[in-house]
Amino acid sequence: MITRKLDTFLDDFYQNGNKALLLTGARQVGKTVAFRRFAERHYTHYIEINFLKTPAAASIFDKVKTAQEILTRISAFTNVPMVPGETFILFDEIQDCPECVTQIKFLVEEGSFRYGLTGSLLGIELKDIRSEPVGYMDIADVFPLDFEEFCSAIGVATRIIDHLRSAFENRLPVDPVVHSQMMGVVNLYMVVGGMPSAVQKYIDTHNMQHVGAEQRAILNLYKRDISRYDPEEKLLLNEIFDLIPSELNAKNKRFILKSLNEGAKFKQYEDSFLWLKNAGVAIPVFNVEEPVFPLKLNKQRNLFKLFQNDVGLLAYQYADGIQLRILSGEINLNYGAVYENFVAQELHAHGYKDKLYYFNSKKQGELVFVLERADGTILPTEVKSGKDYEFHLALNNILGNEQYRIPEAITFCNDNVSIRGKVVYLPVYMTMFLKCKQEIEAGEFVPDISALT
Repeated sequence: MITRKLDTFLDDFYQNGNKALLLTGARQVGKTVAFRRFAERHYTHYIEINFLKTPAAASIFDKVKTAQEILTRISAFTNVPMVPGETFILFDEIQDCPECVTQIKFLVEEGSFRYGLTGSLLGIELKDIRSEPVGYMDIADVFPLDFEEFCSAIGVATRIIDHLRSAFENRLPVDPVVHSQMMGVVNLYMVVGGMPSAVQKYIDTHNMQHVGAEQRAILNLYKRDISRYDPEEKLLLNEIFDLIPSELNAKNKRFILKSLNEGAKFKQYEDSFLWLKNAGVAIPVFNVEEPVFPLKLNKQRNLFKLFQNDVGLLAYQYADGIQLRILSGEINLNYGAVYENFVAQELHAHGYKDKLYYFNSKKQGELVFVLERADGTILPTEVKSGKDYEFHLALNNILGNEQYRIPEAITFCNDNVSIRGKVVYLPVYMTMFLKCKQEIEAGEFVPDISALT
């Protein structure tokens, strides 16, 4: 059984409050399984109502007036005992029953049971939900297994992760044997990815053909979702989705609209790109005019890169044989796009969702990622898959520009930890320790209003 950080999150959430929780994210990232496992740990009985598989279940919320009426209908729908305090109820795929979210407030207020909800494609479907029950339901995003979770799943010891974390925090080299084997784990993750079913298939069989079959099934499911939820634009959406690998493999990796249509304008296709983003199947990284705080004010929404939500799915979409070449660590293979997708996926899962940017200037060059730190400083982040990881003209230009006042930059590469000037070189697996910290530190703040009283 794969242990996930989500397991601990669910335990803490339901222990420290009485709200319902809605888990959102792409299909097949483990939302429903997480709730099932939570219910197994803490409850005697578990009810799962899937509105996608059983459309008739939506009638549970049709024209109801009280929580008791909803509970009566649930009891008629299922044979599972409904025992207050001992039964957990999951409403699955709630995008097919928007009324469920509207009514969850009354169920939480009634208080006999605890509730979970899951939904896919909710970035699109939530617009149809009339009222979100603020104060009665929280929302959390779920992603594929991140690299640290993957390491745990395949048996990398906790003490090794602790050693790596200490090396990251203190900017010290990793033990050479550990470093070499961790790079092998990186190569494995870039092929298997973080989709739970693909990871489990690898653990069970160690057969990459079986893993590929799981990945193919997920990609086909995504395409069926596109056809189901946006039938008018399904051909365009599928074309954009299929172009992600080739566009990432292009020289500048930026998504070129001309690949779709010679006369294409961003405004014509903006809704389609947003659909893929909100459905959780693609990660957009927008260009900024200048690497200065706040980055959002410098965002250029018509210039962007589009990454896959899972690096394993991306590797599968490339030509036959690339997986074996990655696993063997072939140094002459140009798979910078896969490396960059690995890093984008990690940052996306670590709090940088909607906060990922890159910088490209004709005069100064291109930075693969530009991140904001909680203190307001900018962190340029390069990703290098080859031996020439110390060659980065753009990074030198940015660090040398006094206008930007950038104190430090990171280059993720194949080599061990080292520091040269303002550039910290880190092995790519240390992306797992780079987190977006937005919280305000605890402490009192009292403004001086003596002149106002």
